[in-house]
Amino acid sequence: QVQLVESGGGLVQAGESLTLSCAASGSVFRVNTMGWYRQASGNQRELVATITNGGTANYADSVKGRFTISSDDAKNMVYLQMNSLKPEDSAVYYCAADSHIFDSDLLSSDWSTLGYWGSGTQVTVSS
Repeated sequence: QVQLVESGGGLVQAGESLTLSCAASGSVFRVNTMGWYRQASGNQRELVATITNGGTANYADSVKGRFTISSDDAKNMVYLQMNSLKPEDSAVYYCAADSHIFDSDLLSSDWSTLGYWGSGTQVTVSS
């Protein structure tokens, strides 16, 4: 089992930046993909970004150029640097992980692909 704990959410104004962190514990040696998904009220959970243990990153079109995903394998951490935030970025952000590496199209189309999930952290961007 892998446990994931997110931190770093909060309330910011449009145009500002925020960094989310996710700490993984447990059977972390099995993790080959980590990522961030988000779910706004009334919407389906959607991909934000994922990264493999080889460093291959995958982003949703809506965040490309503004968000950066990174990982620190030694600390079992994954981060999401969010710049130029917009009100439409407001959502609960979830950290996710899995022992497999998946096709990017699958990660985008099926949020339940990854097997381990954190409880989420709220990000609110005011206009």
